[in-house]
Amino acid sequence: MSAKIRPLSGFPELLPAQRVVEQQVVDTLRQTFELHGFAGIETRAVEPLDQLLRKGDTSKEVYLLRRLQEESPEGHAGLGLHFDLTVPFARYVLENAGRLEFPFRRYQIQKVWRGERPQEGRFREFTQADIDIVGRDTLAFHHDVEVTRVMLDALSRIDLLPSLRLQVNNRKLIQGFYAGLGIADTDEVMRLVDKLDKLPVEQVRALLVDEAGASDAQAEQVLALATIRSADASFVDRVRALGVEHPLLDEGLTELAALVAGCADLVDDRVRIEADLSIARGLDYYTGTVFETRLDGYESLGSICSGGRYDALASDGRTTYPGVGISLGLSRLVVTLLARTGMTADRAVPSAVLVAVNDEDSRSESDAIATALRAHGVPCEVAASAAKFGKQIRYAERRGIPYVWFTGEAGHQVKDIRTGEQVAADPDTWAPPHDDLRPKVVSRTDQEQKQ
Repeated sequence: MSAKIRPLSGFPELLPAQRVVEQQVVDTLRQTFELHGFAGIETRAVEPLDQLLRKGDTSKEVYLLRRLQEESPEGHAGLGLHFDLTVPFARYVLENAGRLEFPFRRYQIQKVWRGERPQEGRFREFTQADIDIVGRDTLAFHHDVEVTRVMLDALSRIDLLPSLRLQVNNRKLIQGFYAGLGIADTDEVMRLVDKLDKLPVEQVRALLVDEAGASDAQAEQVLALATIRSADASFVDRVRALGVEHPLLDEGLTELAALVAGCADLVDDRVRIEADLSIARGLDYYTGTVFETRLDGYESLGSICSGGRYDALASDGRTTYPGVGISLGLSRLVVTLLARTGMTADRAVPSAVLVAVNDEDSRSESDAIATALRAHGVPCEVAASAAKFGKQIRYAERRGIPYVWFTGEAGHQVKDIRTGEQVAADPDTWAPPHDDLRPKVVSRTDQEQKQ
C-alpha cells in the first residue's frame, strides 16, 4: 500500500480550470506592460546569501540551498532562493549595465520563495509581477507617476478584480517631518509607524517612546501625521497645520501632491487614489514615493500591490542606479479570489473542438483534420478512443469542449453539443465563434445558472 500524499502547506497548486484564470491575469499584465514599453526579463532563482540579506531583517525568510552531500562548515552553499524580484533585479542591472539602455524599463513575472507561516494570501512559493524604471545616476520624478499609472492601467484591465484603493505616500515627507520634530532615529520611527495596520494606536505610541526614544509630544505629532488621508492635494494644508518645518518635508509634499494630481484622471468607480500618510513601507531602501494597494472586501489580505522609489539600491561604487518600481502579489491575489469566489474557467482544456474517430484504422484522417484546424488557430484534440459516438460526445462534455467534428459519407460536419446544432464545415476554413475559441472565466453565479 502506498503512503497517502499530503499537500505541502504554503505551496499552492491550481487545477487546470483555475490555471486558466491565473494565465488570463498574467496575459493581461504582460500585454499592458508591453503596451507601455516595458521589456520582459527573467532572473535566476538563486542569489548569493550576502546579496539577499542586503534588504534588511529577512534572514529568517530565506530558503538556503545545499546539496545532499554538502560538507561545508555552514551546511549550505552560500546561496538562497530569492524572496522578491527587486534584489535580483538590482544585481541584474549591475551585471548588465554596459548592455542596457537607460532609463531601463522592465517587467518580470516570476516565482519567489519565502519561509513564512502560511495563511490566506501568504505562501512559501508564489508568483510576483514587478515593473521598474531604473536610471543611471539620475531618474526624473515623472517616472514615479508613470509607474503608478502603468500598474493602475494593468489592474483596471483585469475584469475579475473588485474595486481597489491605491494608497500613496512619500518617505521624504515623513522623514522630513520626523527630522523637523528633532527625532534622531527616523528609520526606526518609520518601521514602527508601518505597524499601524497591525497594532493598536496605543501600542504603537508606546513603542515610539520606548524603542525609538521619542518624547510623548513627538509621538503625538508622529501619530497625528499618520492619520492624514485625502483623495486630493488637501493633505498639504493639513500637514502644514501641524507646524513642522524642514526642507525634506517640503520636497516630499511637492512630490506627493504631483503624484496624486498626475493620476487623478484614472480615478473611476473601480479605482481610487488616496494620499495616506500612515504608509511608510518597512524596507530601508525606499527613499521617496511609496505605494500600497488594497482591495475592497479583501481588507484582511493587506496590500496586494506595493513598492516605491529607491535612489541607491544598486551601485557599483562609481555609478548609482536609482529606480522606482511596484510589485503585484499575483498568487496572493489570484489564489484568494479563486478560493473566495469559486471563480474558474468554463472548460478545463484549451480545446474548442474534439475530432471524433470513426475507428482506429482511420485515426490518421482525424489527425489530418485536427492539423487543418490548428493551422488557422483553432485549438483542438483528437478523441482518445474510437468508442461509439455517444461516448465520444460525453467525453467532450466532461472536458467542457463545445464542438465535436465528424467525418463520413456526408462529408465533414461539426456539432455544437450544447445546442445539438450540426452543420457542414470545411476544416481548412471553419472556426468557432470568438467566445468559444478560448476558455472563459466564469463566476460561481454563472456556473449555478448554467446548471
